[in-house]
Amino acid sequence: MKYAILDLETTGHSVLDQIIQIGLVVVSDELEVVDTFSTFVKPTVEIPAFITNLTGITEADVQDAPDLNDALLEVIPRIDDAVLVAHNVGFDANFLNHALDQCGYLPFAGRRLDTMELLRILFPSITSYQLGTAAEQLGIVHEQHHQADADAMATAQIFIQCVQKLRSLPLLTLQRLSSFFDESRDLGWFMKYNVGLAEQAVLFDSAEYDYYRQFALKAKPWQEEASVREAENANNYFEQSKSFSQYIEDVQARFQELYANYEQRKPQMQMFSDVFDALSNQKHLLIEAGTGTGKSLGYLIPALYYGIQAEEKIVVSTHTINLQEQLRHRDVPLLNEVLPFPIRASLLKGRSNYLCMRKFEHKLNLLDFVAPVDDPITAAQMVVWLTETENGDQEELNLGLRGQDFWGTVASDADSCLNRACPWFKRCYYHRAKHEANIADVCITNHSMIFTDIQADHRLLPSYNYLVLDEAHHLEEVASKHLGNQLNYFSYIHAMTALYKDMRSGLLPSLRVRIAEDGDDHLAAWNETIDSAYPTLQTIKEYWDKLFEYMYEVVCNEAEQSNEQAADQAGALVLRLNRNKLPQQWSSIVESENEVYVQLNRFAKTLEKLASDIKERLDDDLVLNGLLTDLGGVVRELSTIKDELRQFIEFKMEDYVYWIEGAQAYKHRSLQLLSSPVDVSNLLKKYLFDVKDSVVMTSATLSIQKNFTYVKEQLGLEGYNESGRLNEVILESPFNYREQALVIIPRDFPVLKGANIPASYLDKLVHSLSDNALQLGGKMLVLFTSYRMLKQVYDPLKDILEPQHITVLGQGIDSNNRTKLTRRFLQQKNSILLGTSSFWEGVDIPGEALQCLAIVRLPFQPPNHPLIEAKSELLIRQNKNPFMKLSIPQAVIRFKQGFGRLVRTASDKGIVIIYDTRVIEAYYGKHFLYSLPGPKIETMHADQMMQRMEQWLAE
Repeated sequence: MKYAILDLETTGHSVLDQIIQIGLVVVSDELEVVDTFSTFVKPTVEIPAFITNLTGITEADVQDAPDLNDALLEVIPRIDDAVLVAHNVGFDANFLNHALDQCGYLPFAGRRLDTMELLRILFPSITSYQLGTAAEQLGIVHEQHHQADADAMATAQIFIQCVQKLRSLPLLTLQRLSSFFDESRDLGWFMKYNVGLAEQAVLFDSAEYDYYRQFALKAKPWQEEASVREAENANNYFEQSKSFSQYIEDVQARFQELYANYEQRKPQMQMFSDVFDALSNQKHLLIEAGTGTGKSLGYLIPALYYGIQAEEKIVVSTHTINLQEQLRHRDVPLLNEVLPFPIRASLLKGRSNYLCMRKFEHKLNLLDFVAPVDDPITAAQMVVWLTETENGDQEELNLGLRGQDFWGTVASDADSCLNRACPWFKRCYYHRAKHEANIADVCITNHSMIFTDIQADHRLLPSYNYLVLDEAHHLEEVASKHLGNQLNYFSYIHAMTALYKDMRSGLLPSLRVRIAEDGDDHLAAWNETIDSAYPTLQTIKEYWDKLFEYMYEVVCNEAEQSNEQAADQAGALVLRLNRNKLPQQWSSIVESENEVYVQLNRFAKTLEKLASDIKERLDDDLVLNGLLTDLGGVVRELSTIKDELRQFIEFKMEDYVYWIEGAQAYKHRSLQLLSSPVDVSNLLKKYLFDVKDSVVMTSATLSIQKNFTYVKEQLGLEGYNESGRLNEVILESPFNYREQALVIIPRDFPVLKGANIPASYLDKLVHSLSDNALQLGGKMLVLFTSYRMLKQVYDPLKDILEPQHITVLGQGIDSNNRTKLTRRFLQQKNSILLGTSSFWEGVDIPGEALQCLAIVRLPFQPPNHPLIEAKSELLIRQNKNPFMKLSIPQAVIRFKQGFGRLVRTASDKGIVIIYDTRVIEAYYGKHFLYSLPGPKIETMHADQMMQRMEQWLAE
């Protein structure tokens, strides 16, 4: 048997387009390359400019190439009796068959395999299945992207690695994979074929896996893991009674020993001292640490010394998953090398991030696949992942959109957990993470988890009195979200489909099948209850739909286009609800909600009684126990929905703001019902600052004009200075911003007012950006505050720059994924990246890849968002100016975050262009400029910028 790996370059993607290059690699069943063939093909149409830009193939390349018929004469014998393999095989196979038909040959009718599917299954953790990125992550050299010969060879190497990995999997795993795919599918045939090979070859099972309940797992039972403090000699260092200053000297000496280029950073040394002082004196600390300080080590090194010496748990919380992963994979391993004692760190996330093996096993045994194409691939992906993961954390998986739906059905959750009664308890990934958090010296978590733990009466995180909050400028926003409520149309729909999808899938049909096995006297009555549940669910759905349709009607009638940002997003609608001035139709909404409440209440009680009766009368086994526990979980979910809906309709929380969000595209199904406390400062005081011994809050952006007044007001820290319980520190960045960053403000640039953007302004902006991009050869990041403006700039900018071989990448256009866009920006040297919201922070592009950062507008939040509006009203009642007390500080912090994208290392040098001239013309502009860390600031006419940029970069 042989495999023909094919790649085609074409003049476009439609059937009318033509092949311009063929790449073919033939691989044997022993996975060796036995033949290659490539040729340009002369088309009968001109090659479009965008294809030349993408592939590098010009008219000159194809001028003397063979025609399609001659090229196919070379291809046909090579694909005869072969399995056709391609990256997205549907595209290449369809083009090939169209070409064969065009030239009078029979179509290719053999088996086909897609390396995208094989990659998804066999390399479940790689971050992208795009050919170039996947090849790079698998260590495959692939220099000429979008050239058929190079792409075919890269695809062949990917195919070889996939099959090698498939054939190295435990037999148990292979057999599982094979069971998911029908043999009538080519992928199912291929799996079955490889199971046959493995069954002939396997003599014994590999000891590297834990084999349990027909799964091969990398993770061993978690009870075997003990605290590192219990190990012999682990605490010798502390028995020598070394002072903190001696400890820091020892750490520095070890750094110098391991890293020849290591230099002490004064701000980091000060941070060591300030953090230790706060922890050891039970004080809170606000510490702004500029870019380059090394703040992660700045708090971890003193916190670990204090925590281990005082036998106190240290909890470190971040806002983003990126920083969590950086702490776990970069900083903790480094600390284990340099600290004079061993340490153990754990990462604990929200429960739904972990796989529930009981649910997963049950789903696979029933082959409960809702999406018949995607679900088997996701299941296969996860079965392979089990041979690699020790954490069972979904963040390790690259799941598609359907994959996320699949995950939702097998994720761990408190309501359906059997705890110690579960056969998977000793191998449970969530309980492993909790156990590791309990025995670790430092537990890394996120801000969301801090508040989820508070709401769960501190049952989730290990007991702690010492907390470090990194990215602390997000604390107030996360607190508002988590101490509020969120309900949407699909809250009920998801619960309903969990109970009953169709006659064979869902908890109720599964329960019906299971209880039939016991033949109990009550079986007929139970079946009647289950059968009556189906129409009841449908009736409740009708009331639910009616309620949300009424609400959508109200939103459409009452809501304006919510704001500039929301209006960008396909007719987004926002309506704030005022308990004292309700919309006219509100009485209809109240009636509908009452119907839903009554029906859900009655239905939940019926299911509770059913579960209780069955549990009382039937013998407990794993399947029944699991089904009843899951049923109980859904019943609790329905009760929560009912109660949260009532709380929303009746505005039960006094100091909360209530609003509805939706999108015109999806009508009532898009609706979200949201509520949030207007002011969280007292709640933060009550749950954190009054009860914890020490909370250290750090970020690169906490101060406004060199003071912490704003953040103290937001977080409820006022008064702690006077009582001696709060220290405040601003550390300067070790970077020389005067030499490394030039800020240019084009003073003759027009000022934008409101959301409407004049064509003249757009034209001027596009031409300024394109001139600068041509001058620098790309290497620009442009930050917008609005998707709409980004989209308006994207096309005209692309029209100017693409013919000059500068790639334009747009967030929400080329990809919504920030990581993928950043990677493409780094890979394509001459490129310009247009980003909004998420690009203002957390993006790290060091070195020459980024030489210019353009800020189009100052990042003010829309003042008419319900939460901002309610906060502003509260400030007015307190006789304060909401613009100066809320809008300006929020925008300054965001602005500082955006500025921080440019200089990431001591050797970076670049330019920031601020197109919003309000920074020099408006009375509040000084707040923005004074908050920057000392760059050179110059104003000039827009037409003088290019010359000044060239001069600055040459200095």
